[in-house]
Formats: sequence, C-alpha cells, structure tokens
Amino acid sequence: MFDGYDSCSEDTSSSSSTDESEEEVSPLPSSLPIIKNNGQVYTYPDGKSGMATCEMCGMVGVRDAFYSKTKRFCSVSCSRSYSSNSKKASILARLQGKPPTKKAKVLQKQPLVAKLAAYAQYQATLQNQAKTKAAVPVEGFSWGNYINSNSFTAAPVTCFKHAPMGTCWGDIAEGVRVEVPNTDCSLPTKVFWIAGIVKLAGYNALLRYEGFESDSNLDFWCNVCGSDIHPVGWCATSGKPLVPPRSIQHKYTNWKAFLVKRLTGAKTLPPDFSQKVSECMQYPFKTSMRVEVVDKTHLCRTRVAVVESVIGGRLRLVYEESEDKTDDFWCHMYSPLIHHIGWSRSIGHRFKRSDITKKQEEHFDAPPHLFMKVKEVDTAGEWFKEGMKLEAIDPLNLSAICVATIRKVLADGYLMIGIDGSEAADGSDWFCYHATSPSIFPVGFCEINMIELTPPRGYAKLPFKWFDYLRESDSIAAPVKLFNKEVPNHGFHVGMKLEAVDLMEPRLVCVATVTRIIHRLLRIHFDGWEDEYDQWVDCESPDLYPVGWCQLTGYQLQPPAPPQTSRDSQSSSSKQKKKAKSQQYKGHKKMTSLQLKEELLDGEEYSFLQGASDQESNGSASYYIKQEP
Repeated sequence: MFDGYDSCSEDTSSSSSTDESEEEVSPLPSSLPIIKNNGQVYTYPDGKSGMATCEMCGMVGVRDAFYSKTKRFCSVSCSRSYSSNSKKASILARLQGKPPTKKAKVLQKQPLVAKLAAYAQYQATLQNQAKTKAAVPVEGFSWGNYINSNSFTAAPVTCFKHAPMGTCWGDIAEGVRVEVPNTDCSLPTKVFWIAGIVKLAGYNALLRYEGFESDSNLDFWCNVCGSDIHPVGWCATSGKPLVPPRSIQHKYTNWKAFLVKRLTGAKTLPPDFSQKVSECMQYPFKTSMRVEVVDKTHLCRTRVAVVESVIGGRLRLVYEESEDKTDDFWCHMYSPLIHHIGWSRSIGHRFKRSDITKKQEEHFDAPPHLFMKVKEVDTAGEWFKEGMKLEAIDPLNLSAICVATIRKVLADGYLMIGIDGSEAADGSDWFCYHATSPSIFPVGFCEINMIELTPPRGYAKLPFKWFDYLRESDSIAAPVKLFNKEVPNHGFHVGMKLEAVDLMEPRLVCVATVTRIIHRLLRIHFDGWEDEYDQWVDCESPDLYPVGWCQLTGYQLQPPAPPQTSRDSQSSSSKQKKKAKSQQYKGHKKMTSLQLKEELLDGEEYSFLQGASDQESNGSASYYIKQEP
C-alpha cells in the first residue's frame, strides 16, 4: 500500500502528509487496478519491477541509468548518504514506492510499454521461483504447533552449511520485518501487510502483524524462504497494496505515520534474498548421471547407480542392474558414500561389475568435480597399518561405537574396517572410512568421553579393558596423532530440534533432537522412538537439516512416532524374536508413520554411563586419553 491512501484521487487527499503534498504525482495508467473498501481507495503503484532498486531510497528505475558499476544507487546523493543519513526518508520512500527527491525522478521517465514489459518479466520470474518452492505439508503434524506447545528450540540455519542459505543466512533474527499476505482481510484481492519475526525455528518464523503489539491471537508460522515472504519495500516496487488487518484498522487514523515510526531503524530481508534462495536450490547433480555408490547388501564394495531424482540435494540412486528401478539407495550429494565412476579402481576398493555390457545412451558419468573432496593426508611417514585397533561407529548399528580393526589400507587415505567379533569370514561386511572421517576414533575415546563402548561379540572378560584386549589379541592401537581432531564451532546445543535422515532407512527424514554433544559428535534422537534407535552423527553431516527443510524442498517429513502405548505390544513381541544383524543399511530401521516397528538388531542394549557430561567445547585437549603401553 500505503501509497494507496494518497496517490490516486481526492478521496485520500486529506490524509496526505506535508511531504507528500510537495511531491509531483504523475497520473496513474488506467490499466492499474483500483480497490475500494469502506470509502478508502487503494491502488497498485506503477509497477517498475524487473529493473534496479536503489538501496538507499527504494526508487526503481532502468538499471543502466543507475549510479556506479554496481548499480546499487539511483544517484550520487543516495550513494553518499547511504551510510550517514536518517533512514526515515528511505522507509517512507519504500512505503510510497516513490523517490524522496525530485532529482532522481528522471529515471521514471520511461515509456509505459517498457515498464509493463519489465514488470511482466519480473512476474514470470516470481512464478518460476514459486514453483521451485512448492511446500509439502505433513498431514497431522505442524512444526509450529510442536515447538510452541513444548517450548522447544530449533537449531539455527547457520549450523547446516550444506543446506540452502546455510552460508548466507545473514542477520535474520527476531525483530526483522517482512511483508507477507494479509489473511485478516475481506478484500477479494490478495493484499499484504508488514509483520515482525517473533521467534525463529530453523527456516520457520513465528510472525506477528505490525500493530498487534503484544496480542498473539493472529500470530502465524511461515517458512522464511517461501515465496510469500518479502523484504519491506517489495510491495511498493511490485505493485502490491499494503492493507492493515481488519482486526486493528480502527487503532490508527494515519497508518503511514505509524509504519514510518515503527520501521525506522528496523531490519528487513536483503533485497536479493529470494534470488539467493533460488540459487541455493539449484543442484549440480542431474537425472541419468552415473555414479559409484556403496552396495547396500555388501558394504565392502561399490556398484554403479544412476541418479533417478534429486530433491533438495538428496539423490535417489537406482542400481544400474535394477530393471524395475526398485533397487535404490538414498543419500545426499555430499555423502561420503558416493563417488565418480572409476573411483574404486583408483584406490583399490572392491567393486561389483555390472552385468549390463553397454550403458544406456541417455546415461552419462557424473563429472568428478561434483563430488565432495576429502582432506589430503600424508601417508609417507607414520601411517595406519593392517591389524591396528581403533573405535568406530558401526554402520549397521549407528547407535553403537564398537571395538574395530583396520583390515586393509587403500590408496588416498582410505581404510577398510571391520567390527571385532562380528565379521564375516570373507570380509563382506568390512566398510570403508577415510582416515579423516569423524566416525573413527583412537583407542580410549569412549572412555574419556564417558560413552559406552560396545565390546566384541562373545568377549567374556567384562568390563572391557583396552589394555587387556590389546595384549590378548597381540595387536597395537592406531596412533592418536593420525586421527582427525578438528572440532568446528558448529553451534549445536543439547535439546535443539532438527530434521534428520534415518541412516538405517535413508529415504526417511524425521523429526529429531540433539541429545548429546561430544566435541563434533552428535547423538541424534528420533522423536517418539526409543533411545535404541538413536544414531551418532557428525556435526557437519549432510544428513542433518534445519526445521522446515522438508517443506522448503518438497521432501516428505516423517512426524514423531505415535505414543508409546500404541506400540507396546508390537515392541515386546519383536524383542522376544530378535533377528540376526543384516548386512544392509536397513538393518536397524524405523518404520514410516504408517507402520510399526517389526525388528530389532541382535546384541545387547547399551546405555551411556550415568553422570556423563556432554562436551561442547571446540578444543581437543581432552579429546583422547593417553594410550597404555
């Protein structure tokens, strides 16, 4: 709006301010729609979008006529006063959709046809962006209600560098003002109003319309990266009316003065925020690309798979030999489980050759530069050797850190590792970790960090002691200095909510909670499920996402499991008939929201030592204990 009060006819002349009366008002094209409501006349300001917007005054004009190489300002005066002048005139100009001075008005003198063409192009761009942000609501579950009713806190977007806007979230926080659709309105046309962020939960923001003060009756949750949220000033430059909510229209007679006062000094979204979101959601992997990925039935080898679909950076890979395309595997494009064609041969990793003698014409190899690069290591000096002992997260039971052995040293820093006491004779359950992987630890890591270490299956001498086990097995521990001890300032805290992949059923993204933090290692709990389904995950894992990620990308979110009482009978019966551990990444799985649990992994149930304190420091001074001789 709020140009609608003073820009079109004598109906609004009485409410115009002194500043406005001094401005020349150019006649409006008859094609612009006019809305009349309760005697007030609202109109869409002349749309000049698709050109450039002055960051100082909000004036829109032909980009080529703007000042400086960056085209950020409409004039020299705006450029010089950007950092020193009062923002009051700037805010008023944005609300009016007009420049604050006559000096810059020359930029508006463009043919109407050019203006309409630019505006049409801009609208087409907005529609395309809206299509890429189609939300997928989860029936019966609302993050907003879930967080409000339990006073939960969500992990901030900046914790997830791989997620859209993770590295350019900026100063978006409580108090930021935005322009959003006004749902408390009886007008037949979609109108907007200004709202402030009351609370942030990942991508989601609890918004309150300006003018409601402490009244939370009309507060609502909205995805900040959605297509309906815009920076202040967007309505003026896009030809959209600002209309106050019907519930509070009676509170003020001069809404424009109210907004100027409220918005002076306030922050809003960057002008290019929507463009950045769109750019962040463009993914380099395309359908029909061929990759090498871990064989989910034999972890010791890789197979060729084809990208079937890409959703939010997550890839649905179909193994090349699958004729009906049902033999698939889900992972993120930055997952350490996928590699370029030829990777296995280059490092000496086992590889299952495809029975297909000739690849299909539409399939093509994914370029090597698309894959996540691992840190280079120096293997010339002291290095890992076969037979060395260590501790490792079991990829078939991600809730457990186990006693493990290096079974083979590959090229480029890769290691084949086996879990002591449960290895297959042919080594088919060995798994590959890089030497810098955050999923392997030196001997004593669990003890110093008060984590229950899973001993080898069948090992009778309990409690487990590394010193005794190394002597009995006539083996040595891998040197501590060879492990990755970097701990980033990740920003996670215990209790934070997020969306996390169930890595035992990697097609599922679930509502989850951070329950423990050990340096860079996070204990992820899936809400509504027992602790035995928890998983140890690195803080930089590409399988963790901010609240609202599924809605933003169109991925299906799995809500918390139903109350425990509805699963008791099935759970008790399944525990009586535990099945042998599977060699697939689907062994210790949860069911979807439409199913109940059917199986559990074989083995003892472990819990953390009582009184263990979570380590949230970024240092590594107490990361490991000294090895006993």
